[in-house]
Amino acid sequence: MTNKELYREFCKKNRQLPIFMQDWWLDAVCAGKEWDVMLCVKRGDEEMRLLGDEEMRLLGDEEMRLLGDEEMRLLGDEEIVAAMPYLLRKRAWMQYILMPQQTQIGGIWMSEDITEDAEKVTAVCQQFARKLGEMGLSYYYQHYPIGSPAPLAMETLGFKAKERVTYRIEDLSDLDKVIGRFSKNKKRQLQKALSLHAELGMNVEDFYRFHKRCLQDQGKEISYTREFLLVLERKARRLEQCQILSICNADNEVLAAAFLVWDKQTMYYLIPCYDVRYKDSGASALLVLEAIKLARQKGVVFDFEGSMIRGVANHYKQFGSTRTVYYSVEKYYKWYFWFANAYNWLRERKFRDKR
Repeated sequence: MTNKELYREFCKKNRQLPIFMQDWWLDAVCAGKEWDVMLCVKRGDEEMRLLGDEEMRLLGDEEMRLLGDEEMRLLGDEEIVAAMPYLLRKRAWMQYILMPQQTQIGGIWMSEDITEDAEKVTAVCQQFARKLGEMGLSYYYQHYPIGSPAPLAMETLGFKAKERVTYRIEDLSDLDKVIGRFSKNKKRQLQKALSLHAELGMNVEDFYRFHKRCLQDQGKEISYTREFLLVLERKARRLEQCQILSICNADNEVLAAAFLVWDKQTMYYLIPCYDVRYKDSGASALLVLEAIKLARQKGVVFDFEGSMIRGVANHYKQFGSTRTVYYSVEKYYKWYFWFANAYNWLRERKFRDKR
């Protein structure tokens, strides 16, 4: 069995994994591209021979090993304790590991018995860092799970960890308290939206057309294709892990909509969109409130799914959300660092000249 096949079996039994790291999600967002996974296992009662992976690190009575991908046998008593799914992109002679579209979390997932031991965290990260170094990469970039100790460990191994921010509402048990933390501005917007209503189950193609038009009205272009969304929606709907929520007026005209996804812990406000012609209708505030209600029904945390843009972050903060830090981890390999710096300098200079 390959790493990917083993990981699929692992995902079936471990739906606690973040949705963005599950195999079916990666199949959807990496359609037409190449994704794979590195796995680290803990030895059970039997010795396991790992081909193509000679250097091992002994941790007390346990041995952590990265599985090679050429010759494998069924794990049996072996336990997967860490995994790094990744999207591999190639251009000319260069290879990159990058985050897939619409995917907030990636990087290294670790089981609790690893994250609770700093030495084990470091040892596992050393294995992954070594494997990455053997891949002939030009560049590596992934976002790591919230609360993961891996980014700091990777930083000691020559990688760069950079803070990222999302906004979350953790406790949805008392909806009145949640609404009570909304800003005065958002409460006023909700008052304006009293004549509007929420609908579930908007057709995915209608959603795509609506989002595309909303962006065009703002002079922007949509960042994903119709086919991308159709594949993602179909796979997520099959597992009952997505919903399209829309806000309509009395004439059933859509004013705002959002594509929501969730796992066992969190609902993500993945793709929201608003018709700028109705920016004063309160539809955007009602959209968030109805999404929060849906997350509350499912008993999960509500995550605004990344908020690195100041204006967007200010909008989300007004809903009483909590600023939550997670980390990106990156590394330039070989000469690519100088190439990337030169490219960015030329691009910025061209932009300044146009101004």
